[in-house]
Amino acid sequence: MKFRDRAEAGRGLAERLLYLKDSRPVVLALPRGGVPVAVPIAEALDAPLDLLLVRKIGAPGQPELALGAIVEGEPPQTVMNDDVVEMLGVPPNFITEQAADQLAEIERMRRRWLHRHAPVVPYSRTVILVDDGIATGATVRAALLALERAGAARRILAAPVAPREVAEALRPFCDEAVFLAEPTLFGSVGAFYDDFRQIEDAEVTALLEGEAKWRRAD
Repeated sequence: MKFRDRAEAGRGLAERLLYLKDSRPVVLALPRGGVPVAVPIAEALDAPLDLLLVRKIGAPGQPELALGAIVEGEPPQTVMNDDVVEMLGVPPNFITEQAADQLAEIERMRRRWLHRHAPVVPYSRTVILVDDGIATGATVRAALLALERAGAARRILAAPVAPREVAEALRPFCDEAVFLAEPTLFGSVGAFYDDFRQIEDAEVTALLEGEAKWRRAD
């Protein structure tokens, strides 16, 4: 399966998720690529759309190696890879400092894209977490765990494509996972799109503002 662009992939997911409309869900997109996928889902389900911002906590001297992640919320949630932390002997104060730095970046991202709009609260709600594709699943796993801690009543993961083994590994962390394709031979997310261009900050803001205006008009 190959998608023309993220919007087409979002429409395909929306068809699979229509049964959730009566549960009054909220749609949370993982930026940047998840936003154009999430817009048609939010419109089809008449659901509020927001971002869920996640930042990796990198290991000392190896910033690409994830010790864990911090996920925005009230309060923010820190999800750690305990095996990696123990293996590297990372001191707690390093994690605390890095988590604070990444939380500050999350706050800057929200101001840049949402102009200080208050985030949607997932407590007691059905939450649909949307991305444009999943490669390793590390960020999505952290987000799902954070949503559980934040009291989401039901967590639905929706993405156009994920490797079959990653899809299976993520299912225990949510109430339902919806994928349009689960290939055994994966390569990269971009290989499943004709148009997989980078989404710029201005486009994220425009999509979110356009969705908000459409909903107010409705």
